[in-house]
Amino acid sequence: MDTYEIDLETSSGADLVKQGVYGYVEDPEFRILLFGISINGSPVHCYDLACGEKLPKEIICGLVDKNVIKWAFNASFERICISTWLRKEYPDVFKGYGDSNDTVSKYLDPESWRCSLVLCAYNGLPLSLENAGAVLGFDKQKLKEGKDLIRYFCVPCKPTKSNGGRTWNRPGDAPDKWELFKKYNIRDVEVEMQITERLSKYMVPDSVWEQYHLDQKINDRGILVDKTLAERAVDLDAKVKTSLTEKLIILTGLENPNSVAQLKGWLSSQGFPMETLGKKEVEKAIPDAPDKVKQVLLIHLQLAKSSVKKYQAMLNSACSDNRCRGMFMFYGANRSGRWAGRIVQLQNLPQNHLDDLDAARKLVRSGDYDTIEMLYDNIPDLLSQLIRTAFIARPGYKFVVSDFSAIEARVLSHLAGEKWRSKVFEDGGDIYCASASKMFHVPVEKHGRNSGLRAKGKIAELALGYGGSVGALTAMGALDMGVAEDELQPLVDMWRNSNPHIVTYWWDIDKAIKDCIQYHMTTKVGCVIFNYKAGMLFIELPSGRHLSYVKPRIGINRFGGENVQYYGVGMNKKWMLIDSYGPKIVENITQAISRDILCNAMHSLSELYICGHVHDELIIEVPEETDMQMICDIMGQTPPWLPSIKLRADGYETRYYKKD
Repeated sequence: MDTYEIDLETSSGADLVKQGVYGYVEDPEFRILLFGISINGSPVHCYDLACGEKLPKEIICGLVDKNVIKWAFNASFERICISTWLRKEYPDVFKGYGDSNDTVSKYLDPESWRCSLVLCAYNGLPLSLENAGAVLGFDKQKLKEGKDLIRYFCVPCKPTKSNGGRTWNRPGDAPDKWELFKKYNIRDVEVEMQITERLSKYMVPDSVWEQYHLDQKINDRGILVDKTLAERAVDLDAKVKTSLTEKLIILTGLENPNSVAQLKGWLSSQGFPMETLGKKEVEKAIPDAPDKVKQVLLIHLQLAKSSVKKYQAMLNSACSDNRCRGMFMFYGANRSGRWAGRIVQLQNLPQNHLDDLDAARKLVRSGDYDTIEMLYDNIPDLLSQLIRTAFIARPGYKFVVSDFSAIEARVLSHLAGEKWRSKVFEDGGDIYCASASKMFHVPVEKHGRNSGLRAKGKIAELALGYGGSVGALTAMGALDMGVAEDELQPLVDMWRNSNPHIVTYWWDIDKAIKDCIQYHMTTKVGCVIFNYKAGMLFIELPSGRHLSYVKPRIGINRFGGENVQYYGVGMNKKWMLIDSYGPKIVENITQAISRDILCNAMHSLSELYICGHVHDELIIEVPEETDMQMICDIMGQTPPWLPSIKLRADGYETRYYKKD
């Protein structure tokens, strides 16, 4: 089987960051400038397409041949660019995929593509070619001149007298730079080849590549955007912001009341100084503020709503058929293998709690600003709650939105053998009520006896499952929920006493990891296996997938005790030594297995048109007559590699996306 290693240099008038690769290739100015390729490990050849060089026919045919494996770093970029280029330059050769009712036909089938970015992520390495090459210590590193060359040749330039008024820099405008650009293109392929060679012993299993191909299909399919709603929302937001700013000017007399410095100065002059104007701090201050200050702070909160950026992101990235594509990054979280969001960021959309969601949506679509202003006190909040609804099913179809019930809590309970919790799930109970009942030794019903305790059960469940203590409760907002400060530690103690098997599981995992690292031995806790190999810690999950930790070691924590340390991408996005311990690793394992359960459901439902997923939820576009319960039943099926876990999936039908 032939193998290609590919890297492209391209140009487009579209903003790749804002519009994504799918919008990028639709721009009339899109071009493939350089096509770097190695075939079966041969020296890299850079085909200068910008200067008229042609790809050999056999390579062109190989690009559409499923039996030729194509590798690239962030391969979705190369695949989508080549798809567009082939459709334009070689329409007789191009082959799309998908059935006649699907929306993926404009793109090459991802089945024969492999991504060295995924290979890096799977092995716990940085998610950039430059950083991955540096960490692996390659002789040939990515050329640092690349960013300047890309700015010069790949994006439009500002016309000036000195450049003759041109809007693009072409090869003939700087021949020396162009030759360096070709070397840069070749070097990128060489670095990619080194990655696949160096990690050949730690290759991604076929099952994960199948998940990647399904992910690419979902990204290719995209989700239809209600452009009318999005455009009206952007317009309304601009009008509201202008109106609110004018009110602030009248109330404060400030030239620019949106300036934090000016507003803080005004608050001080009113005898109500505030150190910060963050959302939480302002909300806390409002009840005690004088009437005029209260008005100003309430308006400030409305102005601070930035949800309109989501609408703008939809409009920026919508393709010619009004579908947003490329919103999911496979293996974006390489600690667990979960997805990361791109462009619109579906993972953190505001929830909707409006009773009249449909009516509000229709009203905003109409653009009737006067009526909206009369009916709604807080229009920015209204627009925020309608964001989800801007994603719609195409005519003749509906969304079935199905999600797992308390998936992480179910997985953790199963792994730890906390049987009372698993029984709650098996019986269809409410884990927050059950947890509160266990903690406080009284019956707790959601809308009945001792219902006030449910909130404490919920906050404890969310904050304490992975070793969290008083700090975790505080960070989760326990004090804001009415939990007294002197209740925090008792809550921690009660939860841990109620879940002894989970607590034991934390420290069993901690010991197994430390033994594995110290003695380079295989250890096991339940269905999870720990291996040390060639300076790597591998955690084998029930699905057969493994989690990777680079250069693990036993270190000393800030309290003087032993902890687990490994190298990875930290909170500052830099490659650094990271401290961890049993409960934190349990969190990684639990989230990873939850992710694998979702993948199992996606595989089972892959013949349907899955167009999105958010955390543990699938968004599926189906014909109107499709049975929702059938989808939920399939989603809730137990995976063969974790046969005794109790799962449940619930769902609802809708014409537009929302939080039910």
